[in-house]
Amino acid sequence: MRHRRRHRIAYAPPADDTLAKMAEPVPFRAELERTLGVDPYGHGSLPIGRWADRREATVRGVIVRYYVSGSIPAVTVVRLIPEP
Repeated sequence: MRHRRRHRIAYAPPADDTLAKMAEPVPFRAELERTLGVDPYGHGSLPIGRWADRREATVRGVIVRYYVSGSIPAVTVVRLIPEP
């Protein structure tokens, strides 16, 4: 079985601010690591526009907009849109 390379997850300031205001940030971060951290192109994610590395996915009811780095195994979360 081939092991997938884990992606480091970083948060841009707007996403980090939203994360700090979430009721349960620890389980959300863990789910993000388990899903997008393992397969940033999977988990039902969709490309934004014509850029395959700019993506959007829903994790624990939160819309996550993020970029996947082409040169290093990293995901940068740029925006979190929680449920109202």
